Amino acid sequence: MKKAVLKILKGFGVGLAAVCGILVLAAGTLLVLPLTEGVDRGEIPGSGGWMAALDDGMSLGQIVIPGTHNSGAEYAQLAFFSKCQSLSVREQLEAGFRYLDIRLSGEPGDDELRLTHGFTNCKPSALSNKALTLGNVLEDCYAFLDGHPSETVLFCAKHEHGEISVRDMQTLLLAEAEKRPDRWLLTDAMPTLGEARGRIVLLRRWEDEAGLGPDAGIPFGWADQGGTPSTVEDVEANFPGELLLWVQDRYEYGVGDKWTAFRSGLETGVGEGEAAVHFLSTKGEAAYGHPYYFAKRLNPMLGALSLSEIVLPKGSSLGWIVVDFGSAKLAEHIYAENFR
Repeated sequence: MKKAVLKILKGFGVGLAAVCGILVLAAGTLLVLPLTEGVDRGEIPGSGGWMAALDDGMSLGQIVIPGTHNSGAEYAQLAFFSKCQSLSVREQLEAGFRYLDIRLSGEPGDDELRLTHGFTNCKPSALSNKALTLGNVLEDCYAFLDGHPSETVLFCAKHEHGEISVRDMQTLLLAEAEKRPDRWLLTDAMPTLGEARGRIVLLRRWEDEAGLGPDAGIPFGWADQGGTPSTVEDVEANFPGELLLWVQDRYEYGVGDKWTAFRSGLETGVGEGEAAVHFLSTKGEAAYGHPYYFAKRLNPMLGALSLSEIVLPKGSSLGWIVVDFGSAKLAEHIYAENFR
């Protein structure tokens, strides 16, 4: 009897050790592995001021602009699933990216907004237990524009998570903008580069529930695309306001389908009075994906693609290209098309 009990206890101990081993391995994968996943941090001369050479009269919609997806997610809770960048917002801007994808969250009564990826908080550092706030991100934007007045920042804001109303979110965002009115261009129409130099241009993916009019920013919303098969093309036409907005944001495609959607979408072109956003980012077909896995495969494909050979309608441009895990080299590959 004693031997039988000891045998059971021994088996239980082995099983418990195995479970603990699996939990440790899972924790290492989810928490430690993302810390090792980065991009080439090499700098490109002139990347912080590449817009200086462009004509003031160009509409921002006509400029080929590199952007980052979930721009605040350099550090995030559940980073294996939520981390989308390896550079801070300030570093992204210095690298040449000018379109920021800003996901805002909050609860009723909050006095500041935080950045999240889904329900997970973005963080200011890997070891921080605090959330990255809108104020943190704007400090980076202001510091960049103070040093590079020839540039502009396209600030595409979305209500990502939380019970805070769009009205209250707009109020908090406007309060932040009023702290540095010299660094904001609040308008409901796509401006020229000359009008936008040295300023943040707000693009809003929500209705103007606060009734701010032009101060609410440029209407820039589109329906969730995911990866569900559609009877329309992967690039969909949207009419959030007077602007014709083309968007490809199939974030539930695998590598092959995503590349096909991205590549064909570029051929749509951007005409006068239009804008286009082409997302190369995806999480794959699983419910919870690993963005770095896909970026590691798709970004080199973009880097090897000769954008100048894309066949566009006459008088059209490529639009804005948005990536996960952006680098200065990839940004230059995109914005260089403005000078060919």
